[in-house]
Amino acid sequence: MREPEVRLVSGEAVHLDIRLARAGSRVLALMIDIVGQIVLFVLLSIPFGLALSGPWADAALAEAVQLVLLIVVFIGYPAVFHSLLRGRSPGKLAMGLRVVNADGGPITFRQSLIRALVSAALEWPGVLLTLSWLLSLSLLTASKRSQRLADLAAGTIVIHERTPETWGWVPTTPPFLASWAVTLDLTDVDDQLALAARHFLARSRSLAEPYRSRVGEALAREMLQRVTPVPPPGTPGWAYLAAVVGERHRRAALRIAQARETQAKLWPELFRPVALAAQRPAPPIPAPLTPTGYLRPAAPS
Repeated sequence: MREPEVRLVSGEAVHLDIRLARAGSRVLALMIDIVGQIVLFVLLSIPFGLALSGPWADAALAEAVQLVLLIVVFIGYPAVFHSLLRGRSPGKLAMGLRVVNADGGPITFRQSLIRALVSAALEWPGVLLTLSWLLSLSLLTASKRSQRLADLAAGTIVIHERTPETWGWVPTTPPFLASWAVTLDLTDVDDQLALAARHFLARSRSLAEPYRSRVGEALAREMLQRVTPVPPPGTPGWAYLAAVVGERHRRAALRIAQARETQAKLWPELFRPVALAAQRPAPPIPAPLTPTGYLRPAAPS
């Protein structure tokens, strides 16, 4: 069965059409990781076993060392790999899968650790006891987002990262503001504000006055409070919003391209670059806004 496609809103305020990983591909990735965990456990057990074979070692110390090895293999292995490889383990790399945040963003170390702890506590025992394993598999197949117990606890999903992504329409920076836009400090521009500005620019032609001007002025005024430096004198309001959102998206796309280039060097056989789908045609340029005194309307053509 083909994995379903879902639409998420990323941290860069763009829509992403992604393909969720279902049970088949995830089980195959898990099998590869299990083999890797077994190999890791054997490699670690050999030197510790030799060290504990002396007359000074006792049963309590051997049990403590064995417990530490189990923690490293069953918790440290997935937590470290998912954190360092940004949601990937050796098994997921081989299958082209990736663990991401529920909104499509990268997972944190805390989420990686939560997934590993829940998996070790509730799902790994199920391999022997069957009940919890069947529960996790049932959740995985029944969930609309293909989430198992560990995913629900950590707020994550697993996707096919080799699937082409549809970014939708994103405003581009007007050419006359390009040199100014590269100097912007966008630290305080959160996802909600950027998404609101992008949606407004895409739909402004369909909005009636005075609602359009009121919303546009409010967005531009809030953007002015969070972005430095101020735009050049005479900048139209629509151009200011488009420049901020477009520059934010350009920087995000550059980070993604750099990350994929690094991954391709580290994993040349496992990683396949993903070509972004063509952007949707841009809607007509919205009418100028006048959010502040120095953001004056564009001169009539």
